[in-house]
Amino acid sequence: MPSPFHADTPLAQRMRPATLDAIIGQEHLLAEGAPLRRLVEQGHLPSIILHGEAGIGKTTIAMLLAAAVGRPFHALSAINTGVKQLREVLESKDSLSFESPVVFIDEIHRFNKAQQDALLGAVESGDITLIGATTENPSFSVNNALLSRCQVYRLEPLSSEQIAAVLQRALLEDTVLKSLTIDLQAQNTISQLAQGDARKALNLLELAVQTADPKQSPIVIDDALIARVAQTALVRYDKDGEQHYDIISAMIKSVRGSDPDAALYWMARMLVGGEPADFIARRLVILASEDIGNANPNALLLADAALRSVQSIGMPEARIILGQVVVYLATSAKSNSTYKAINAAMTLAEKDASPIPLHLRNGVTKLMRDQGYGKGYVYPHGYPNHYYAQTYLPDNLVGTRFYEFADNQREQHSKQFMDWLRTQAASNE
Repeated sequence: MPSPFHADTPLAQRMRPATLDAIIGQEHLLAEGAPLRRLVEQGHLPSIILHGEAGIGKTTIAMLLAAAVGRPFHALSAINTGVKQLREVLESKDSLSFESPVVFIDEIHRFNKAQQDALLGAVESGDITLIGATTENPSFSVNNALLSRCQVYRLEPLSSEQIAAVLQRALLEDTVLKSLTIDLQAQNTISQLAQGDARKALNLLELAVQTADPKQSPIVIDDALIARVAQTALVRYDKDGEQHYDIISAMIKSVRGSDPDAALYWMARMLVGGEPADFIARRLVILASEDIGNANPNALLLADAALRSVQSIGMPEARIILGQVVVYLATSAKSNSTYKAINAAMTLAEKDASPIPLHLRNGVTKLMRDQGYGKGYVYPHGYPNHYYAQTYLPDNLVGTRFYEFADNQREQHSKQFMDWLRTQAASNE
């Protein structure tokens, strides 16, 4: 027997915002003074591409932008639109109208070159205003000619607080749900499973209500019910609590221990649990210097490149970059020699303030030079191998060693080079 809570229109569709002000999230684009808000206030809408994950408002924003500037709106999906259908829409513009229609192309990255080229002329002439939506990075999925004629705006996944606001609005405002007494105990769990996707969160809520016992009052929506309707084991991961630190610790220790499989597993646990990808990437940058260091200097370069890439691309594609870098770091040679060296140097620096030897000081004025600043300093580039043996530490610290070459190929090669330099310098004296 069907649940009395069923409605002809899905909850996510019923809760679609009717105005830009009603949109939850995307403040960086829609708040007062933000780029899209300014365009609407000026009555101007250029061709744009909205880039972001599924369920975060790309279609809704496109519809509301068109409505806000009073333009006709045509929605197409790249999945089932061919060049013929596309040209029919492009040629349907009323020649008496001074306003170009807004043509919305969902999943525009699925358009092939011929389809994208068919859009190009209409966009360039101003016959249409294009709004493309894509979950892929448009730099790689939209051809350069079309991309150069569009402004690209990145939409962000909704935060847990924003997902909670979406759910609460549904309970209070939806025509079906507001007539029911609902005890939503699994709000955090729904937010976790939705991973920033408002549509997924509303679908989970609706499924839970439809699955509940219609005779129950209040209708209790707890973790067990959400697990049942989602048909998935809930990931027990609190990114603001103890597990946040335990799992990142497990990943770091797995990389340090040269176990790529374990490192991938713990990283996947964090990503599935909603941990921000850039947090993971930042920790990998630290690890690359602390645990690999000069055993493989490229590790730091790769980790830093991954951080910047993750920040510009976002999830879900960022998982690919993180997967590559975590495997590279886990399978790299390891060394903590520079980590230990800087710690030892800072420990001594906290309790020692020995004067800087005169020959190392910067004698920029005559008075300084008369006082001996820079006197006796030897410029190493004037000597064989660009090296001259002289003292660089304060007298009371001469002979102090902070850095010890570790037993890996690269650092041992550097040690052999330094030993050779010193031997050569001694033989030239």
